Amino acid sequence: MAKSMYHYIAQLWKRPYDGIMGEIMKKRLMEWRKQPAIVRVEKPTRLDRARAIGYEAKQGFVVVRVRVRKGGRRKPRPNSGRRPKRMGVYGFAPAKSLQLIAEERAARKYPNLEVLGSYYVGEDGLYKYYEVILVDPHHPAIKADKDINWITQPSQRRRVFRGKTMAGRRMRGLLKSRGLKGTHKYKWKKKAKERKLKKRHEASRGARLIIPQDKAEELGIEK
Repeated sequence: MAKSMYHYIAQLWKRPYDGIMGEIMKKRLMEWRKQPAIVRVEKPTRLDRARAIGYEAKQGFVVVRVRVRKGGRRKPRPNSGRRPKRMGVYGFAPAKSLQLIAEERAARKYPNLEVLGSYYVGEDGLYKYYEVILVDPHHPAIKADKDINWITQPSQRRRVFRGKTMAGRRMRGLLKSRGLKGTHKYKWKKKAKERKLKKRHEASRGARLIIPQDKAEELGIEK
């Protein structure tokens, strides 16, 4: 079976800093560092990831590259006395990922657009770079497209700030999984089955089972 172009693009991005790809990335990063933190680009750098997110080469779609500084939160050292343990300088990391921070910055830069998703495109010693796919929900081409017009609904307004993108859902713990048995659907089904069999912790550990009055009389149980 013949493999598509997207397969070969994905193969190159598995090890982007080796071989020919490494030379290309070095030149790119040198150019990107000289540019502003948020730059609109004509087309996606990683076409396979952009198409997987939902990008189409049509009006209404915008691609933005965002530069985010690496590392944790840079908090100022307090002026008054503290124990070294209570200085609150080291080990403070944001609860959000750098990818979600990049999406939020792009959304603030373009307030009339909605964030569809983002993907990693590179990093150097100081910065990480992400490309964010934005959609114009008021554009006629977007409203007419059945595959993407769901983003025009009022419930999708400012979706990136409510954790609706892939990076936001990962932060909320909705994408973490250790195989099939780690998925939420599996856990919900397991808990429902345990409740039915009265094997859940709320039915055990000395919890009192509440029986209706008519059932108690039939069984001869005094309430």
